[in-house]
Amino acid sequence: MDEPTAERWNDVDTYLTETLVEEDGALRAAVASLATEGLPLIEVAPLNGKLLHLLARMVRAERVLEIGTLGAYSTIWLARALAASGRVVTIEAEPHNARVARHNLERAGVADRVDICIGRAADVLPTLVDEDPFDLVFIDADKESNTVYLDWAAKLGHPGTVVVLDNIGRDGEIVRDDSTDPKVNGTRAGLRMLGEDPRFDATALQTVGIKGWDGIALALVV
Repeated sequence: MDEPTAERWNDVDTYLTETLVEEDGALRAAVASLATEGLPLIEVAPLNGKLLHLLARMVRAERVLEIGTLGAYSTIWLARALAASGRVVTIEAEPHNARVARHNLERAGVADRVDICIGRAADVLPTLVDEDPFDLVFIDADKESNTVYLDWAAKLGHPGTVVVLDNIGRDGEIVRDDSTDPKVNGTRAGLRMLGEDPRFDATALQTVGIKGWDGIALALVV
């Protein structure tokens, strides 16, 4: 049996992606735009993008909320899961990132299904309370605010809304209750909230692969 090395994890990720995920030119260009436009290279992996796409289809989502747009790679996956009448509302704090994302959405042919809200998510989320509830919420923004975003996911969702919280592995550091890393502590606080808040029923999966040692939490609003 091969040793479970990072190289082997990457090989398995590559194999699974090549076997199960069909990326077209628009998706590849969205990833490439991060480097050319000076954005951080922290987009979700192809397997995770396809997972978001399938989850949206499974729940027959008509309205999706994404917190953290970056270059819109995950946004494209989500928008393509919706009918033409469906909407993705995605929140991005950085105007430059939003411009890059808008270009990528237009190139992918889904810009008409996506509303990009520019601003701090904590400020934008309260403005959505009068809109129809969301069927799926994907949280992939600053980890220090995870509990704020989860609270709004419950408020803006409905019973049956699916919530996906990204990057919960933190290279295994989430087991440390003495951590001084605000990202780790924000992640731990979010996980505690998912475990204790009666509005959620949740589980989590740790993952290894091209994104290192990480994971996602998956919750249902009850």
